[in-house]
Amino acid sequence: MGGSNIKRRGRRAPVPNVVKVKTNEDIRHPQIRLIGSDSSQLGIFTAADALEKAYDEGLDLVEVSAAAKPPVCRIMNYDKFRYEQAKKLQEAKKKQTTVETKEIKFRPKTEEHDLNFKLKHVKKFLGQKNKVKLTMRFRGREIVYCQTVGLEAMNKIAAALEDDAVILQPPKMEGRQMVMFVGPKA
Repeated sequence: MGGSNIKRRGRRAPVPNVVKVKTNEDIRHPQIRLIGSDSSQLGIFTAADALEKAYDEGLDLVEVSAAAKPPVCRIMNYDKFRYEQAKKLQEAKKKQTTVETKEIKFRPKTEEHDLNFKLKHVKKFLGQKNKVKLTMRFRGREIVYCQTVGLEAMNKIAAALEDDAVILQPPKMEGRQMVMFVGPKA
């Protein structure tokens, strides 16, 4: 029986999104502007001469800017460069915040106490810096009251949230439901 009896499951681990750059023999431009390992401008060289200069120092030739005329390459330790790029990406990910959209549903005939209870949840979500989608669903013949009772209830909710929230999208009908988006004040 041929082949391996090991089953592969799932996906492979994702490779970090490190910027792909040309290095050493991959650089095939006729002329390049060369920057030394000490960040000094060395001038314009052919790719072969620049590569030889990099190998003499025991380092790599890395393309820094392909869009420039002529392209800019630098003599550096490529592994150290990749490591620093990965660290920068990791720091950027750490600092970024994700904003979720939470949804609160209710009906036009929702009683005052239940409405206040749901408003507490909305305020809690806004305190966590999340956006909130307020959805009022109309069933059966309730749809007749969407522009009167429904709009009045949504305006009442907007007035109750005035201190805590900014209305991102005013109430609007989407099929059989009225939707309003609110977000935290900055």
